[in-house]
Amino acid sequence: MENIEENQKSIGGNIWKIASVNERLVENISQRYNLPYLVAKLLVLRENTPESVPDFIEPKIQRLLPNPSCLKDMDKAAERIAEAVINHEKIAIIGDYDVDGATSSSVLRLYLESVGINPEVHIPDREEGYGPSKQAIDEFAVLGVDLVITTDCGTTAFDVFDYAKEKNMPVIVLDHHEAEVRLPDVYALVNPKRLDDNSEVEYLRYMAAVGVVFVTIVAINRALRNKNFFSSENPEPNLMQWLDLVALGTVCDVVPLKGLNRAFVRQGLKVMSRRENQGIRALVDKAGITEAPTTYHLGYVLGPRINACGRVGDSSFGNKLLCSKTPAQADQIADKLGEFNAQRKEIENYVLLKAIEILEGTPQSYPIAFVAGKDWHQGVIGIVAGKLKERYNLPAFVMSIEADEVKGSARSIPQVDLGALIIAAKEKGIITKGGGHNMAAGFSLEENKIEEFRKFVGEYVSEKIGEEDITPIINIDGELDLNGANLDLAEKLELLEPFGAGNAEPKLLLHHVKFNKASIIGSGHIRCFLSSSVGGSLKAIAFRVADNDIGQAMLNAKGEVFDVVGVLKKETWQGRTSVQFMIEDIKRC
Repeated sequence: MENIEENQKSIGGNIWKIASVNERLVENISQRYNLPYLVAKLLVLRENTPESVPDFIEPKIQRLLPNPSCLKDMDKAAERIAEAVINHEKIAIIGDYDVDGATSSSVLRLYLESVGINPEVHIPDREEGYGPSKQAIDEFAVLGVDLVITTDCGTTAFDVFDYAKEKNMPVIVLDHHEAEVRLPDVYALVNPKRLDDNSEVEYLRYMAAVGVVFVTIVAINRALRNKNFFSSENPEPNLMQWLDLVALGTVCDVVPLKGLNRAFVRQGLKVMSRRENQGIRALVDKAGITEAPTTYHLGYVLGPRINACGRVGDSSFGNKLLCSKTPAQADQIADKLGEFNAQRKEIENYVLLKAIEILEGTPQSYPIAFVAGKDWHQGVIGIVAGKLKERYNLPAFVMSIEADEVKGSARSIPQVDLGALIIAAKEKGIITKGGGHNMAAGFSLEENKIEEFRKFVGEYVSEKIGEEDITPIINIDGELDLNGANLDLAEKLELLEPFGAGNAEPKLLLHHVKFNKASIIGSGHIRCFLSSSVGGSLKAIAFRVADNDIGQAMLNAKGEVFDVVGVLKKETWQGRTSVQFMIEDIKRC
């Protein structure tokens, strides 16, 4: 293939970089598994060895699920919960208000219901704040709760769990968030990211909270079996029935689809297609999904509807929906989530437009997108920060000025580690609290500190990126000519599914193509046919480009030749299967 100029910007304003690999390893995998060169290269780029390929292509839970006992405190937690089940103790669950929180609390709740326990479930709203609270512990004390289990939260809830201990209320934490050296004083804490967890199964650290909960119910089930709890009158539940929820939480929490996570999602999508969970069935129907759900549907269609209840509605609705017992109940809650999601979009658009007005109406002193507004809804500032980051390719900080404090959310670019920035700001006393990782963070501060925080952030970011031109990069997995972009290749690429975090859909480069019959369709999309001098024709589409440089170049190409980057997709329409190229960027040859 002809090399491209990697330092030359594309029409979309990006730098293209073609991935390089160990060619001998690619040849080894290609020959050993009778795979096309491109598919073998993609497997190597996803850090596979010849030995790991079968588990990547055909991930099986039976093979990839280790003995749950390898996780610190797992046996202790499972034994205590099994005792509570046998003795009919009162169990309470505390979850989180996002999709991972809703699914993890639901998997635990559904399992406990299947073994005869009806747990209390507390999902805090945004006013109460993330994680366990003294308010929840007080509610449980009034209800006579014997055991509290937290899902997707609790690893750093020191004060609240000290309070629970004063009330003689044992706590078990099932979480996946980063842990400190110090751990809260609880009965058991199962978290693969504990610094003292000696599990040698590296991919367990990638699990979402719902994955941790699933591994835990496997351990609880084993403990109950060993205690002869199950019988012909009281049969063991089929744990696989809840893998649809595990897949949903795993995809929506954007954890890497490696190891066990791949198996969870691959099998979970099969379970989801059976439509057995009334809540998911209702969500799918209300969203108008008529095909078997994919990771795209989970991440971009179903997930946002569940997230909406935590952002602008009733945070408990996610758990209630996923644990619905009747179609009527599920449909009613799904309708409410649809309303919440529409409301969320309106609020998000309002805040985004206000933020853009501020940024583009005032000269900016630093290479950041830094905005604050009175009473901007806390539930959307993270989404708005993400959109500003995408729009300007700069770290974005969006704050809502409330009566008592300012709450903020940030999204970053690869050159700036937000987690380190937030820690530094906290150490200097500029913000009151905050946390996050490289690319995303949340924080709080006093209103009179906003300008000081702007200066600190601006200088910090300026120092990190220096004078360099922050040009976004598109990493290209492989190259091919137009004749190679066919149905056979598209079907072979399906071996790499499920796609998601850590396993993005392969970005491919098509060399020397022309745009034929380019026309605008829908909301600014451009449809065309690609052709080349070596023959072949391929249907293609570029989304939302009609008003930008990419779209104008496509519409006015007049026989010019381009290199094109995008994704090759298989599609079925009216019983016929074909391929289509989803164009992301173009460059004149």
